[in-house]
Amino acid sequence: MFIQTESTPNPATLKFLPGRDVMTAGTVNFPNATAAQRSPLARRLFGVDGVTGVFFGSDFVTVTKGDSGWDELKPAILGAIVEHFASGDAILEETAPTAAAASEPDSEIVEQIKEILETRVRPAVAQDGGDIIFDSFEEGVVYLHLQGSCAGCPSSTATLKSGIENMLRHYIPEVLEVRAV
Repeated sequence: MFIQTESTPNPATLKFLPGRDVMTAGTVNFPNATAAQRSPLARRLFGVDGVTGVFFGSDFVTVTKGDSGWDELKPAILGAIVEHFASGDAILEETAPTAAAASEPDSEIVEQIKEILETRVRPAVAQDGGDIIFDSFEEGVVYLHLQGSCAGCPSSTATLKSGIENMLRHYIPEVLEVRAV
């Protein structure tokens, strides 16, 4: 198995491309080892000393490190990914379904925000090994969750303010500001 690696705008993260699907739908973020309990691959990666975060996209795995250098971590991370795919284990273990909370339908503005995020923003940040998830829209402020390489990235504030905020304000005049949650 040949796994490509790519740098991301966040120097604390690397993007690993195993050459096969990682997630068949959506993304999943593991900000710590406790959150990784439902994923055999994430558990393997957190077993590498120095790994502080794991994120799965459609065809990539983004790994965030602590103070260790990539020269030390990269071989162990590559080994954990190869070992996982060779094992045939699932990416995510089945979990018991939870009852969906009843919620009001989204307003027209929220639908527009989600559409722009889905079609224009998420594909771009996925190229950099991350994801941006809509949280809420309150009094003109859009709240977003940053995941993968976007979380903790030095350029994430510029991306939010100069990129996403300007785009949303251009298309949706009711949007006044964008903030990370």
